[in-house]
Amino acid sequence: MSRTVPLAVAPGVTHWPGYLDAGEQAALVAELREVARQAPFFTPRMPKTGRPFSVRMTNCGALGWVSDEGGYRYQPNHPETGSPWPAMPSRLLQAWEELAGYPLPPQACLINFYEPTAKMGLHQDRDEEDFAAPVLSLSLGDTAVFRIGGTVRGGKTVSLKLASGDALAFGGEARLAYHGIDRILAGSSSLLPQAGRINLTLRRVTKPRV
Repeated sequence: MSRTVPLAVAPGVTHWPGYLDAGEQAALVAELREVARQAPFFTPRMPKTGRPFSVRMTNCGALGWVSDEGGYRYQPNHPETGSPWPAMPSRLLQAWEELAGYPLPPQACLINFYEPTAKMGLHQDRDEEDFAAPVLSLSLGDTAVFRIGGTVRGGKTVSLKLASGDALAFGGEARLAYHGIDRILAGSSSLLPQAGRINLTLRRVTKPRV
């Protein structure tokens, strides 16, 4: 089980500061380099405008999230190479088992790389079929200022800093909460060879088959 004490941020939102220790963070970064070798980072685009995101991304697991003129969706292959996504590192599956409180394993891990100037506007994670499963996020590298609100845009929000090694989950009444990244605190971590942050987002996509 997790070695850190979970902190309740809001109903349905839990923060585990320092969930991954320094050795685990370094080992995971090494595994992610291999993931990126097999499935290179790409720049997604907004479906309606074609405007590029400020983050680069890739995926691992059975399914991966992509965005282009065809819309937001999950698919089993890389949008540029056509190859299947690499397998999810075992430490990510362990994190899900320890923290998610959901009986089935994650199907997708979205890997976002934030340059020091990158942001992510408030949005909902709603491209999945299975909203009963939580969303689990792990942070590596520079600290991010994360913001989360309710299920209606424009409501009250709560901000917190997510440092390297932190875990955060939101589910239940917060599963469709609006959330985003306001800014990256460049230079706050020495884990990565360059300034920036990697965010790993683990999700279930399909509903359990009965």
